[in-house]
Parts: sequence; structure tokens; C-alpha cells
Amino acid sequence: MKNKISVLLAFAFTSLIAQNGEQLNSYQQQFQNLANLESGLKIGGYGEVTYNDPDEGASELDVQRLVILFAYKFDDRVSFITEIEYEHVKEVYIEQAWLNYALNDNTNLRAGLLLVPMGIVNEYHEPTTYNGVERPTLDNKIVPTTWREIGIGVSGRLNNINMRYQAYIMNGPKSYDGEYKMKGTNGLRGGRQKGAESIGSNPNFASRLDFYGILGLRIGMSYYKGKTQTIDKGMIGSQVGVSMTGLDARYVKKNFSARYQYINANLTDTDQYNRVSGKDLGSQMSGYYLEAAYNLLPIDARQRFDVFVRYEDLDQHKSITQSLSKNLSYHRQEWTVGVSYHLSKGSVFKMDYQSKGTAANDNTKGQINMGIGVFF
Repeated sequence: MKNKISVLLAFAFTSLIAQNGEQLNSYQQQFQNLANLESGLKIGGYGEVTYNDPDEGASELDVQRLVILFAYKFDDRVSFITEIEYEHVKEVYIEQAWLNYALNDNTNLRAGLLLVPMGIVNEYHEPTTYNGVERPTLDNKIVPTTWREIGIGVSGRLNNINMRYQAYIMNGPKSYDGEYKMKGTNGLRGGRQKGAESIGSNPNFASRLDFYGILGLRIGMSYYKGKTQTIDKGMIGSQVGVSMTGLDARYVKKNFSARYQYINANLTDTDQYNRVSGKDLGSQMSGYYLEAAYNLLPIDARQRFDVFVRYEDLDQHKSITQSLSKNLSYHRQEWTVGVSYHLSKGSVFKMDYQSKGTAANDNTKGQINMGIGVFF
């Protein structure tokens, strides 16, 4: 999987997703709820409370996030979606805030604070939609979930070829605002602007394409291209070029389900950025994970009890410039084994064990996680 995946477009939207048996994410669910209204307001949300107990150090208990979603339908064409998020009890963010205009049944224009359509979890991050107490590390270290920026674009579906698409012009992550924001250990994550008084020095392009023509299988391809944002475009080393591609697949057959995701990010001008900033940002980051799960309860039962295993391999110093020395601790390998007990549709109890290692000569570390999650 070392070749680039250069593809535009895409994504998933209400009724046809439900026909494939796939769970909706938060705003798709609200769109479905709005479909039966002439106009009006719908309220939803999701949240999770977690417990982490590492082999070394103190354990942590946290209300990781509580999100309230408001969806308002003005008429048959115009609707508005927003999510207000509380993280760790005391931090408040707007996770999404965008206006949707339906040109027809299959084409929508969107503008506002939008999710970047990269990979699975950045869009499907409600706790009942993925296994494991914690989100995959790939969707933290390389895809800076939850990644959202202000933009405008189009989404829809091509029914004759079983495709869904998204394509947006968006603001990008911030590299310099008087301080340098990005480094090797977390990649683009420190540069997320989240729509808060964002710097806009260069427009970026984000897109996704989803294929749903085979029963039980969804294949997604994501593409992102642009530059980081800076307050001084003339300053050498204040910007980095970003080209990110992704390939993912989700498969469900009766009690069995599986997931795969691959992400590759190529960053340019990192040599100049690192020289002036003193950071260690890699020029290539890539990784993948594989996951398999099996529901131990009858398929027609009200509840679901999934046992799962996931393996991740990711490297934030996959490639570096000559001015850097490769940090082997940035090459991570992780196993996660656990259960997701869905008490009802929209509620889950999770428990898992993680084994975390790196390519450096340090010991593999373990961690026990437990948590509850809701989505309505």
C-alpha cells in the first residue's frame, strides 16, 4: 500500500445507508428525522465517559465528551446542522455548523464549519459506531480527529453507479501564528483551527468517494490537498504543503464485521519549517489498521455483544528530511482486544485491553479501558 491513492469525492447520506444496514452518524440521523417534517427542530446528541488504567502511572476517569446536536429544517430545501461539544467537562467547542441547500434529491450544497471527509472515524465518531473505548490511534496521530474547518462544497449520490460523493474547498490547519503549531509527535493535530478565528492564507481541497454497490460492503476513498495556514506567507518556513490520501473498507455479514483503513500523508517544505521552528515534523506519515468483530448474540436479538480485535501500525516519521534523525518511537504498533456490549440501540458498554509498542528499544506497555457511550 505504498502507492498514492489519488481520488476525489464522496460520502453517505440517509435512506440508502439505512437500506444497507449501516448505522448513521449524528447529522445523517438528524437529516433522516427531518425528512418527515415540513419544517421544525430536531435535537440529538452523543456522549462518552471513560476509564483508562495504564500499566504505569495513575488511572484516569473522564467525561471525554458530551455533544448536543440541533437540526433545523426551514423548508424542503434548506436545513441547518450544528453540534455543541463539551470536552472533559470544562472545554466547549462547536464541532459542526453548516447550512445545507438541496438542489435536488441527489445533490446538496453545504457551507459552514464542516467535517473533513478523511477516513472512517472523522465522520463516524459517535461511541456506538466503532469498537474500542478509545478511537483508533491512526485517527488521532495522522488524521487529527475530530478534524473540521470552515468551507463550502457539494455532496450527493450517483445512484446509477452506487456512488456517494463529497467535495469541498476548505480552510486548512494552521502552521504559524507567531508560534509554530505542528511537530512530529502529533503531525497536523496541533494546527487544527476548529473554526475559531481561523487564519485563511490558502484554500485547501477535501473530497471523498464511497462505493456501496455490494451488499454489506462499503469502500471509501479520501483525498486532501493544500497548504497549512500562516499569518505571514512571505516568511520562509512558515507553511507546509499537505497531500493526504485514504482508503477504507467496512464489511458486515450476519454476525461478523470487519474494517480496514489506510492513510498516507506527504508533507512538503518540512526541512525549512523544522529549521526555523526547531520542530521534528516528518515529510511522510502513514499507517493502517485492521479490525474484525463478531456478535455473540443472535442476529435478531434486541442487544448486541461484539468481541473484537484490532491491529494498528503507523509511522509519523515514515520519511524525513536529511536535517532530522528518525525518531523510532513515532513508529507505533498497537493491539486492542475487547468487547462492545450494546445494551440497546444507541447505548453501549465497552471494555478492552491495549498493548502499545514502538520500533524503539523500549518495553511494550499495556492499558485497560472501560467506558459507556450513548448516541440518540
